[in-house]
Amino acid sequence: MKLSKGQREQLKMKFGGRCAYCGRTLPERWNVDHLIPVLRKSYGTNKGVMQEAKHDNLENMMPSCPACNISKGRLSIEGWRSWLAGHMRSLNEHHSIYRLMIIYGCVVETGNPIIFYFENAPNNTSYDTNNKL
Repeated sequence: MKLSKGQREQLKMKFGGRCAYCGRTLPERWNVDHLIPVLRKSYGTNKGVMQEAKHDNLENMMPSCPACNISKGRLSIEGWRSWLAGHMRSLNEHHSIYRLMIIYGCVVETGNPIIFYFENAPNNTSYDTNNKL
């Protein structure tokens, strides 16, 4: 779905000009992400064709900083949350520099669960993160 300039501005302000995921102020060049992925074919003659076109609507779109959009990719919210948590475990298990940064107090792990900005945002419209928008 191609957004008009007005729709894009409306989407940008959905969370007060902040990324729906990390909550940082959106940069000048920000992305539109589908909360529930649209899953485009990535091979063959139908490359780029949406497999889940029913999710290509304004209600399912989220303003996103490029870093969050690239990180989330084709993942569902719960899949991305799990993937991010897995990286924290990997840093602790396999990266001695990371463990040293914890020892030196440069990094403080809170043990908090990953909560995305939109889940607690003031104008949250009760998004269903179980793909039932």
